[in-house]
Amino acid sequence: MAEKFILAIDQGTTGTTVCVLDSDAKMLASVNNEHPQIYPNPGWVEHDPEAIWKSVVDGIRDALAKAKIQAAEIAAIGITNQRETVVLWNKGNNRPIYNAIVWQCRRTTEFCNKLKKSKAAVNKLRKKTGLVVDPYFSASKIKWLLDNVQGARALAKQDQLRVGTIDSFLMWRLSAGQIHKTDVSNASRTQLMNIQSGKWDPELLKIFNVPANILPEICGSSGEFGVTKGVPGLPDGIPIAGVAGDQQAALFGQACFDVGSAKCTFGTGSFLLMNTGAKRVHSRSGLLTTVAWKLKNDKKMTYALEGGAFICGAAVQWLRDQMQFIKHSSEIEALAKQVKTTDGVFLIPAFVGLGAPYWDPEARAAIVGMTRGTSRAHLARATLEAMALQNVDILVAMEKDLGKKISSVRVDGGAAQDDLLMQMQADFLGRSVERPQQTESTVLGAAFLAGLGVGFWPSLKELRQVWSLQKEFQVQLQAPARKTHVEAWHRAIERVREN
Repeated sequence: MAEKFILAIDQGTTGTTVCVLDSDAKMLASVNNEHPQIYPNPGWVEHDPEAIWKSVVDGIRDALAKAKIQAAEIAAIGITNQRETVVLWNKGNNRPIYNAIVWQCRRTTEFCNKLKKSKAAVNKLRKKTGLVVDPYFSASKIKWLLDNVQGARALAKQDQLRVGTIDSFLMWRLSAGQIHKTDVSNASRTQLMNIQSGKWDPELLKIFNVPANILPEICGSSGEFGVTKGVPGLPDGIPIAGVAGDQQAALFGQACFDVGSAKCTFGTGSFLLMNTGAKRVHSRSGLLTTVAWKLKNDKKMTYALEGGAFICGAAVQWLRDQMQFIKHSSEIEALAKQVKTTDGVFLIPAFVGLGAPYWDPEARAAIVGMTRGTSRAHLARATLEAMALQNVDILVAMEKDLGKKISSVRVDGGAAQDDLLMQMQADFLGRSVERPQQTESTVLGAAFLAGLGVGFWPSLKELRQVWSLQKEFQVQLQAPARKTHVEAWHRAIERVREN
């Protein structure tokens, strides 16, 4: 039976999407399964790795059925995943010894604050990893697991434990424990990999007290990692051939292969990435230098500048679930359109602190500027504005680091379908916003990397031709009005930070 399709797994923060794509990158099936969010303490966020694995297995079964294809027709599997989230498991029985600690979790704030007091450590981390000291990244989470899960360090010494980001955990399960690997993009987010060498760094391991033996092997992002074994609904021997963290996968899926091309993903958080090619641009504006990918025949890694806001679509979920303003997330646009402005109301969605360019884990969410006349519609509009305004801060920092302005940004993710939000984004950025036909760029990137890895697509040239524009949002807001509004946003941010 000819192998005609790519299976792409997008394991995200709130759920898993499994897709089947053909050689034209047409999506034949897309299935999403949510998994529970666990909040054991204020600021703590966990996932049950077994629930994640079940969402993957169920998704594979349902996607194949929906696409009406045989599993044997799959040429390769691509994986993209929520980054920085870590799982620690027993290699003997493949079982996690604790819940996954999610990227949003702030439990290691105290440790990170202590580490920040050492200027030498901060500078070393910045230079070697391109990252700032923050609970967001994986290293302090791994340290916490080893220090706080009973018997963990003893098991690690006996070489009984394995640790990894979600991609590593999934590859382990997909291969019945034959693959313990990760790719350079995910490894670059752990704060344990030297982004110049692409290897685990002994000095970094020492800072976080993480033993090297439990870590996965670092590989490129495209090429054969290994093959499936013992997966329900899949034959043994299907190559896993593409892996990247979700934001890097989205950059790849948006065909941002050229230096200076940028994308913004509107997911649980929002993330702006810009391709800087083989050059590592060290930010002076609170951004991160990260590895974008390393392709099969490339000698060098491709780098990116990145800025992320921790809460984006999650703010809409908060309005839906906690405040019960809406029943479905898709209703927010209609509610926000009931008013022409927010009447001076700003939502600062710092539910888990502020990300780039502020890096303030102590900041907390607030609604600023309310009056007796403030309605649900004003708060809905303020929520959408906050999602866009956060990205303005990041893009301005990016342009400052690069020393030049960019003309447009490509957008993807669930909220990119919201026309009102996309127009706000163009207006507040002062740059045009390009929305592609296929806004599932994350899963598309995983598929592209896997397809390249097995020669399903011969080169980047074919992938460029797959990307197509669906709608361009031009700037409509005048520059003085934009300046006034962004300045008011910054004043609202400062209030949150002062408290």
